[in-house]
Amino acid sequence: MSSGFANPRETWDARFAGDEYIFGTAPNAFLASQQSRLVAGGRALSVADGEGRNSVWLARQGMHVTAFDIAPRGVDKARALARQAGVTVEFHVSAVEDWAWTPDAFDVVAAIFVQFAPPAVRARMFAGMLRTLKPGGWLLLQGYTPRQLEYRTGGPPCAEHLYTPALLRQAFAGHEIVELREHDEVLAEGTQHAGLSALIDCVVRRN
Repeated sequence: MSSGFANPRETWDARFAGDEYIFGTAPNAFLASQQSRLVAGGRALSVADGEGRNSVWLARQGMHVTAFDIAPRGVDKARALARQAGVTVEFHVSAVEDWAWTPDAFDVVAAIFVQFAPPAVRARMFAGMLRTLKPGGWLLLQGYTPRQLEYRTGGPPCAEHLYTPALLRQAFAGHEIVELREHDEVLAEGTQHAGLSALIDCVVRRN
């Protein structure tokens, strides 16, 4: 979640400054619903991981987890959450633009509400997420649709940063889109994702 602000690192560090976990400590519900696709001992990458709720949950499923976020304060809190949970996660401070996206490295990539990247950065990020998956690996993605601008219960206030089915079909063309679903749900993920929300879920298997 690096772009969309004049000073993204400073902005996210300020948001994560307090002791509370602003998106909560429980995993994202969509990610948790995909538990059957996870294999203990496999490798997972959590993109723009924030304060660590999703990477820590993946590690608790027995996966070897790497995670990164642009905000050092968020990564510090993620490390503390991992210690509290008694799991090991390889944490890094990085923007999505700077991440290496090592080819064929991961069995699972989790990208949950990574929506502060403008279209050009987002296109490179999506390509990188596919590249870093092993053949047959899973991309697990959830985000907001443009209808979220009406609800104003989380996410960026900019339509070009939000996801549509057509956008995701084009981004992941050539791979198996196993699930692509728009739906409205009430989120209760800390103070920042709270209330009726316009969501889109996407599960892609890399060819």
